[in-house]
Amino acid sequence: MQSAQKETYKILLVDDDRAIVDSTAIYLEAEGFEILKAYDGLEALEFLMEHEVQLVIMDVMMPNMDGIQATLKIRETKNIPIIILSAKTEDTDKILGLSIGADDYVTKPFNPLELVARAKSQIRRYTLLGNMVKKDEEIVIEGLAVNTRSKSVMVDGMPVHLTPIEYRILELLAKHPNRVFSNDEIYRHVWQEEIAVGDNTIAVHVRRIREKIEINPKEPKYLKVVWGIGYKLQKNH
Repeated sequence: MQSAQKETYKILLVDDDRAIVDSTAIYLEAEGFEILKAYDGLEALEFLMEHEVQLVIMDVMMPNMDGIQATLKIRETKNIPIIILSAKTEDTDKILGLSIGADDYVTKPFNPLELVARAKSQIRRYTLLGNMVKKDEEIVIEGLAVNTRSKSVMVDGMPVHLTPIEYRILELLAKHPNRVFSNDEIYRHVWQEEIAVGDNTIAVHVRRIREKIEINPKEPKYLKVVWGIGYKLQKNH
């Protein structure tokens, strides 16, 4: 009896430094991933039109179209996880990468084994979100509807496109309306690891969710901050 063939996941590597692309590909291919290679943002978008991939690893500084612009274009139609690579280490650059829809951020020079671990983690979450079979359930909070089977979100009947990380945060809060979750609790649930001291990743993702589900993100109807404690999804009745 033949054993079931293991599914091969595709990763799109995007960097104008071909040496980095080639060396990183060696580590990822050793873990069984199929690697597609692109060398600027425009080429990456062309690959994504022709191939289904489960992860994009994208450099920021590239010719023709940089990683920020490419990520913005990808997020218009796709929710696949994106890891941003950059030689810049300032917090503002990390915040920019996350705020425009990236799911993770790795600074150069990086340890290839760490990048492989992060890639595995993102693909695991993405495929679980896409393939998990469970009872069809819709959580409705006034005009906000979260379907935990299709992993889709509607606001006032209109679809809202969230990244996998944004969806997991919103789903956690929607399943427990009016309960306040701390940054630590949210991070442990979504990333399955402890949050680093001073890490503002949750705040960045919450701001992005608000921009997508709230009519006025500065005066949110659904996603509330409880100062000094954390966040909750408000349900009035």
